[in-house]
Amino acid sequence: MRVLFAVGNGYPPQFGGGVQSSTHHLAEQLIEHGHEASVLAALFGDGMFGFKARAKMKLLRQRAVVDCFPGYPVIRAWFPWEAATFAVKKLRPDVAVVQCHQSVPLGKALQAEGVPLVVYLRNVEFHELGGDLRELDSAQYIANSEFTARTYKREFGIDSTVIPPTINPGVYSTATTGEFVTFINPYEEKGFDLAVRIAAACPEIPFLFVESWKLDDDHRARINETIAPFANIRLENRTNDMKTVYGRTKILLAPSKWEEAWGRVASEAHCSGIPVVGSRRGGLPEAIGAGGVVLDYDAPLADWVATIKRLWNDKQEYERVSLAARSFSERPELDPDRQFTTFFGLLDNAARKRQRRAA
Repeated sequence: MRVLFAVGNGYPPQFGGGVQSSTHHLAEQLIEHGHEASVLAALFGDGMFGFKARAKMKLLRQRAVVDCFPGYPVIRAWFPWEAATFAVKKLRPDVAVVQCHQSVPLGKALQAEGVPLVVYLRNVEFHELGGDLRELDSAQYIANSEFTARTYKREFGIDSTVIPPTINPGVYSTATTGEFVTFINPYEEKGFDLAVRIAAACPEIPFLFVESWKLDDDHRARINETIAPFANIRLENRTNDMKTVYGRTKILLAPSKWEEAWGRVASEAHCSGIPVVGSRRGGLPEAIGAGGVVLDYDAPLADWVATIKRLWNDKQEYERVSLAARSFSERPELDPDRQFTTFFGLLDNAARKRQRRAA
């Protein structure tokens, strides 16, 4: 089967995040099982990669540019939905998996080319959809959490199959030196302000803040200015090898302010037995589960600080929650083979429906 993943935002090396990591793992699984995987994504013009892509598009006089940076074809365009015809002619997909930003225009453009759709609902930011999902009348739906499924059912009347973000444990599982409380993705919506307040109240504990979504120069400068007074906060650039982060992490802090659809970093950390302290927002409690502690985002700062200090200082309590985190990472719902079987079954069903209609 030829499977095209269509995303309205960027893709590595230009942009990375939970959606991109999960998509890459699914693509790798498809290839391992003898299928073909490709991606249609947005092109960003900055950096050397963007410069070369712009030059290639201009030279070839086409709407999109093709590369194989992640090990499979990626078609990039300023507006991916406008490159749907190009992508379909180039890749001849049997089914498309549409995700996140501009899902509706992407889906409509692919449907117009006769490509069956599976829409993977990975967040609850309705304004990013670019329209009403009910316009994609023949699509099937996957949600990344029970929270996401309930939210879309309530808003659009959509029924979804729940498949949490797929994770290859081998990419994340590592021994850890336990040097830091780690906070990934220092954006306001991810709880940056609260993370700083917690760190400020724990001057004896080292905190590691790690870039995930790319920080522009102004944003990075504001972060550096905010954390400068605190000797126990360290900011590091994003990395493609998260073992280098989890290998130094004792506790993962996830004080998200917005309605997280899941919370992939929690599941990644659990693979190494790292407890997670996070907020009761959206699907994040589903991701943390028994592998950590969930608090209301608006809980008193003293509650957050007490939780972090208890896990940091109480060896017996830490070991208990660490074992629970590792066990939670091995639950059936996160088994990659089981997830892939369900995922591929939905793709196969969508493709067969098109074949029956054509017959």
